[in-house]
Amino acid sequence: MIKSIDLFAGIGGIRLGFDKAFGKNITTVFVSEWDLHAQKTYKANFNDHFDIAGDITKINEKEVPEFDVCLAGFPCQAFSLAGQRKGFDDDYKGISRGTLFFDILRICSYHKPKVIFCENVKGLLNHDRGKTLKIIIGALRQLGYRVHYQVLNSKDFGVPQNRERIYIVAFRNDIDSSNFKFPLPINTKTSIRDIIETDTVSAKYYLSTRYLDTLRKHRTRHESKGNGFGYEIRSLDSIAGAIVCGGMGRERNLIVDERLTDFLPVTHIKGEINREYIRKMTPREWARLQGFPDTYELPLADVHLYKQLGNSVSVPVVSTIAEKIKWVLDDNR
Repeated sequence: MIKSIDLFAGIGGIRLGFDKAFGKNITTVFVSEWDLHAQKTYKANFNDHFDIAGDITKINEKEVPEFDVCLAGFPCQAFSLAGQRKGFDDDYKGISRGTLFFDILRICSYHKPKVIFCENVKGLLNHDRGKTLKIIIGALRQLGYRVHYQVLNSKDFGVPQNRERIYIVAFRNDIDSSNFKFPLPINTKTSIRDIIETDTVSAKYYLSTRYLDTLRKHRTRHESKGNGFGYEIRSLDSIAGAIVCGGMGRERNLIVDERLTDFLPVTHIKGEINREYIRKMTPREWARLQGFPDTYELPLADVHLYKQLGNSVSVPVVSTIAEKIKWVLDDNR
């Protein structure tokens, strides 16, 4: 039985991937996530016998149970192309997110697990001209691990989303990982049409005429300045752009869905519901873009779900990497 811990757990996307790959041969013994709303979604989907721990900086590594695999999708804001990219100097609400990686090191230095798995934004690859990634890899090597890393795109693993992320897999030096290779793209091609809701969605997801007009004016202003920022309407036969938390992720992944028949607003809006049938994707559609199964519960309000799913991982990518990790561990038994 492989024991794992889930740090910066979010809503459990990485855990889902490993659970799928390892099946009954893996059990989660510790979870840390500081966002209370994310904790609620996590608890709705995982029936653990222990409470979710909060702020990782306040967790004593000696209080963490022994484990074999560390899962850590450590915060990406410090390295994201969309942010200010301050890296290890980034500070947010009194917590230096860039240095939260060193809490992973602190815990893993004490427990020396067999595997450390990390996920982050592609921007980490070239942040500070590659120095940041070099520091991370050097720290893991100094801790006694052989490090593998690669950028993979979610669209190559069965979900219709153009989402590039860097994945870092570190094996303890006494484990022979010479045969480890990141997975190759699979041949399954999917489109937005494959993940849209089966039934007509609520009118609340359709843009108001006033909102749509604002988006168009906003894009026109940016285009006049030579900028490319603006909303985007995706063809149902295409794939989505990377979903991210915040309005930008929704506005850049609008679709046309002509099934709506009742244009009576169900929420307070300015103007009317647009007759061009332009709408946002629903949280369930976002969950499918990330490869979450439909059995995964989405218990909170949309505003929280969009944020949580935009911050999460593409489950099929993680599960495919986890299968490769499992093969290495099985070979080393």
